[in-house]
Amino acid sequence: MPEKTPATALPDPSLSPRHRALVVLCMTDPREKAGAARALYRDAMALSDGALRADEAIDADGGHIIPGRPERPVLVAPQSVERRRSLHTAAGRAAMIHALCHIEFNAINLALDAVWRFAGMPPAYYRDWLRVADEEALHFTLLADHLGTLGAAYGDFPAHNSLWEMTGKTAGDVLARMALVPRTLEARGLDASPPVRARLAGAGDHAAAAIIDIILRDEVGHVAIGNHWYRWLCAQRKLEPVATYAQLAEQYRAPKLRGPFNLEARRAAGFDEDELAWLEASAG
Repeated sequence: MPEKTPATALPDPSLSPRHRALVVLCMTDPREKAGAARALYRDAMALSDGALRADEAIDADGGHIIPGRPERPVLVAPQSVERRRSLHTAAGRAAMIHALCHIEFNAINLALDAVWRFAGMPPAYYRDWLRVADEEALHFTLLADHLGTLGAAYGDFPAHNSLWEMTGKTAGDVLARMALVPRTLEARGLDASPPVRARLAGAGDHAAAAIIDIILRDEVGHVAIGNHWYRWLCAQRKLEPVATYAQLAEQYRAPKLRGPFNLEARRAAGFDEDELAWLEASAG
């Protein structure tokens, strides 16, 4: 990647999909990033396994900030994010949709980072995470468009950065990344989506509720991808998944998960009964 490539430049199509994922990750305009992530997935699906260049060593140096972000929203500590407003007002719904929009923007970055950062995984791994980036980009676009109908835009409200912080902590180990980002932080969305959907529908925002339905459907698949590759890595390293997860959660200071849990969605996403029993026993 040229050192002086602007963060908003579209990726060179001659680059490998993994290298292009890094360029898209560094893009700062949210709409352009979402569009580029979707185009990257379409292009990569037409390529052979060898063209994915799984073993390519990619240098992230060159003055790029990872991930690329717009100037707004302003990032603040989680406790400083404004408390919930009534969803029976347009302003309250806008604040809620903005928070969801920010989660999906971060999720695009999380998926792209999983593609470029970890070399030497099977080709299916990269296709899986490029698919996740594509679907997260769709979610972001749907939410951002809906936010516009409420008289607001992405960036209008403060947001926090806790999702990306765990991504940084796990940058050195793909096993830790799979354990603690898709299977932990993103899996929390499986639990949170049904009550959020109910609140939005109860406030009469059926368009937003329909978007949440799409997001929950796709997020089950995303968490399933995390579960698949976590177990694959555990098998490769001859590790027991439940005990290893507990050790990684403690080592990396993962947030304590609290119920109630959406057990039906978690089962659909590939959590087995031993994992669910451990989760409920250890919940704060």
